[in-house]
Amino acid sequence: MEQLAIFQTPYVPPERKPHATFDWLVAQAVEADRLGFAEYWVGEHATVQWEVVPSPELVLAAAARETKHIILAPGAHLLPYHHPATLAVQISWMTHLTQGRYILGVGAGAFPSDAALRGMKDLSQNHRMVVESLEIMKRIWAAEPFEYNGEFWKAGYPKQDPNSPPCRDIRPYGGHVRIGIAGLTMNSSSMKFAGTNGYLPLSIALTPSQLANHWSTYSQAARAAGRKPERRDHHALMEIFVGETDSEARREALEGPMGVAWRAYILDAIKRLVPEILDGVPEGSDRETQMEHIADTVWVVGSPETVVRKLCAKAKTAGGPWGTTMLFGYDYSQNPGPWNRSLALLANEVRPRLKREFDRMLSDS
Repeated sequence: MEQLAIFQTPYVPPERKPHATFDWLVAQAVEADRLGFAEYWVGEHATVQWEVVPSPELVLAAAARETKHIILAPGAHLLPYHHPATLAVQISWMTHLTQGRYILGVGAGAFPSDAALRGMKDLSQNHRMVVESLEIMKRIWAAEPFEYNGEFWKAGYPKQDPNSPPCRDIRPYGGHVRIGIAGLTMNSSSMKFAGTNGYLPLSIALTPSQLANHWSTYSQAARAAGRKPERRDHHALMEIFVGETDSEARREALEGPMGVAWRAYILDAIKRLVPEILDGVPEGSDRETQMEHIADTVWVVGSPETVVRKLCAKAKTAGGPWGTTMLFGYDYSQNPGPWNRSLALLANEVRPRLKREFDRMLSDS
């Protein structure tokens, strides 16, 4: 049941050059494939300093040439910022380039600067745009003639004209596109949307209570829509670093690029969205005290034995195991040894132990 995935937002220092980031991300896909990871996700943002990939499909297409088994996924295409017909054809092409090793991650877009770049000042309509975009894309993938005049877009699939050359076949590989969507907040509308529509739920699981709430929200929506929720579909996304010892892992995480990114960018953003991550930290504590608390209570950091124990504790608190453990990727390109060693320990030592523990939890439930 237990699988592994990497989610490359990616968190990259603003001074890193685009070609260096591209090379690192493709190399990480190759490494993840070699280690038996199941999925590799790459984010999409246009203006965000620490999240620097505007076109994840370029990374994924390059990775498709260099990998054999790993599933490749944009995480996520921000649907309000693309014409759905153009994106539908691009996605279908990607499913063929990967020969079905593809999942479409979708999102509404949360950064006002990304919206402003497209001349959009009001993000309140973005979720309606996601719904309309998906409706159009699914109809295009069916390759049956239609005309659509929606609230936000016009689109269609042309009727066959006997006097004109036929349209090429733009149906996706296998005739279907798997779709996933991420959720962060409690009672996430994204988790409800995923459950209603049969999409893969990706929980950004900083706390066990988030994980439990996301599964409950998703599964309730799935059942209400006549679907059976499957725990193997649930993806739990978190910060993980594995070392030979607890002290080594904690040091590499806090002092390396993971800690740098949190101090410079992530901590302040997450404190606004999930303030409970600092529960137990005295008010007014300095940044290093907060970071040490994060490392010990939010991140999953330690030796293989410790990481298995922490993940099992999260699963028990959340009411049960999930299907895919996803970890955020960081830019260790200047010294990849510790990070790649962490990935190897996660794949070779943590995963088989965790699978046994998760299988035991399911058999006891």
